[in-house]
Amino acid sequence: MRSFNNKNKVEVAVLGAATTILLVAAVNIGIGHIFTNAYAQIDMTNNTLFVTGSATNQTKPDKVTVSLGVETTNSTAQAALMANSDLMNKVLGVLKASGVQENEMSTSTFSITPNYNYSSNTNQGKLTGFTVSNSIHIESSNMVSVSKWIDAAVSAGANNVNNIYFSVSEKKLEGIKNLLLKDAINNAKTKADIAASAAGLKLKGVKSIQVGEAQLPPPVPVYNAKAFDGAAASPTPIISGQQEISATVSVVYLIG
Repeated sequence: MRSFNNKNKVEVAVLGAATTILLVAAVNIGIGHIFTNAYAQIDMTNNTLFVTGSATNQTKPDKVTVSLGVETTNSTAQAALMANSDLMNKVLGVLKASGVQENEMSTSTFSITPNYNYSSNTNQGKLTGFTVSNSIHIESSNMVSVSKWIDAAVSAGANNVNNIYFSVSEKKLEGIKNLLLKDAINNAKTKADIAASAAGLKLKGVKSIQVGEAQLPPPVPVYNAKAFDGAAASPTPIISGQQEISATVSVVYLIG
């Protein structure tokens, strides 16, 4: 086995009858992103070099999804529903007044559930009342108003703030994916140049390119709480943070 080392820490190992060369590299490429765990495989039988390229970007979300609602309990279903409807109409009114657009809101869940007391020794529980739950779904690009919306809804009677999700819109994601694809291909080319040079070979062209799907984390809930009566003393702090998006490519180069 022969090995070669250069300043980029590229190791080349010639295996068997010298028909295949594996290269494992730890390379930091200075094009605005960090790339690690480089892998390259040279097939001398077909005169090809297989490499993978990757690129990662940290971006701020530009879309927020809020789920909140009202839950009421009473001895009869009708009474629980009337109380719930009254509070929910107030919540919708203050949300609209706070800037939420009509087309940004939709009902996400609605239920009327009987409540039973099973404390007795009988198999059949005693009906004690009904709970009505009504939640709405807000999806908007107005990121700066989330705290105001939550505080206004709670003040109007909302007692369930189920979740808040921040995500990247399809329009923004498409632009980032295109830039990452270019960087991932450049990353693969850099690795291929290093690998071929270390093996005393030159790149002659590209045989094939396989593009992987852009990877991004699923929307992460940043808030989950049951609201209490009364307005908050100060605005509810909501932080969107950043999300990591990555792209990968697999490239087969012709070498000689």
